[in-house]
Amino acid sequence: MDTIVINGGNKLHGKVRISGAKNAAVAILPAALMSTGKISLSNLPDINDVRTLIAILENLGVGIRRRGRNAVELKPARLRGYSPPYELVKKMRASYYLMGSLLARFGRAEVPIPGGCDLGPRPIDQHLKGFAALGVDIEIEHGLIKLKVANKMRGAHIYLDVVSVGATINLMLAAAAAEGRTVLENAAKEPEIVDVANFLNAMGASIKGAGTDVIRIDGVSQFGSAEHIVIPDRIEAGTFMMAAAATGGEVVVEEVIPKHLEAVTAKLREMGAAVAVEPERIWVKRTGKLLPSDLKTFPYPGFPTDLQPLSMALLTAAEGTSIITENVFDGRFRHVDELKRMGAQIKVEGRTAVVEGGLPLSAAPVTATDLRAGAALVVAGLMAEGETVVSEAEHIDRGYEQFEEKLRGLGASIKRVRSRSGIMVRKPY
Repeated sequence: MDTIVINGGNKLHGKVRISGAKNAAVAILPAALMSTGKISLSNLPDINDVRTLIAILENLGVGIRRRGRNAVELKPARLRGYSPPYELVKKMRASYYLMGSLLARFGRAEVPIPGGCDLGPRPIDQHLKGFAALGVDIEIEHGLIKLKVANKMRGAHIYLDVVSVGATINLMLAAAAAEGRTVLENAAKEPEIVDVANFLNAMGASIKGAGTDVIRIDGVSQFGSAEHIVIPDRIEAGTFMMAAAATGGEVVVEEVIPKHLEAVTAKLREMGAAVAVEPERIWVKRTGKLLPSDLKTFPYPGFPTDLQPLSMALLTAAEGTSIITENVFDGRFRHVDELKRMGAQIKVEGRTAVVEGGLPLSAAPVTATDLRAGAALVVAGLMAEGETVVSEAEHIDRGYEQFEEKLRGLGASIKRVRSRSGIMVRKPY
């Protein structure tokens, strides 16, 4: 497995272009299966999750033409079936969006229970509850979710018991092809949901209210050709903003939507960083000490759970006590033990982590336990003096495009060590 090696202590300086949003792209690609026309997508992030989904689409019979690193043309008119392969589905959790899109296309889907990062229990009961309300028969057998509609899906009033991005998008996909009106209440409001709704509407869907907690969907019978530009990745932008503050540097993140990052901007200012916002750029600089902070994750527009591990790495440098409360995922403190290997003083009690900051981190060998934990350990390595080695870097590749290259462009001393047939091959800094 690949490792990432960081020689810490360098302040990050410069500009970095933010890629397309992972969490939008991994829903938009399955949604393309609903069309019988030509789909043109641009600003797709070149990451492993997107590559996996493209492989799944090819397996199902979608004609695909790459247009450079970040654009693709899809022709989904002739699909071979409604059952994607287990060996690809198991690699990522977002493969569950194939349920909604294949139901919309065929009225039937057989999708293995998806894989992805281990962040504790993340049931798909809200997805299945919504499908059932639309008239879908559901059977789970030997890890395979079998969905079938006897006649046609019919619109329904669906109240989500918990705010769920995945369930909101999946039900939006299916309901777009259901007969009549569907109303989703207590829907998630993330910008990625708005982006998926905009893409569906470009294909001919009728969706209103995305970005609010009530979404109204009037089903249509056919979806046509569309062109779509994926929104910028607010989590990648937040990662580089925090890395700038963590290293005492000065970084401009470009091609972003600042409104999507208001919670992050406010928290960084509270921690003592200077932040300036322009229409498509955010400038972050820290020259003084970091201040401790109390932080709670919430669904959008609250502070994003995906940036909680990054904020924890950052707060190890803040003199005093910080308290982080994780309100979204039960298993999102797995990076704590790895940060403690580097000298961090952190105590976890249930959903709360207490960070006693102010002591410098020490370089150490650590392991990326999931996507965002891996990014947090890289940032911690940038903060620590000496050589930090982050193993299982493939987690990071699932969500960050050219992560090491972008950090090197900002002055970081970082390289990847690739494993070939068990032999570790070092690349120069």
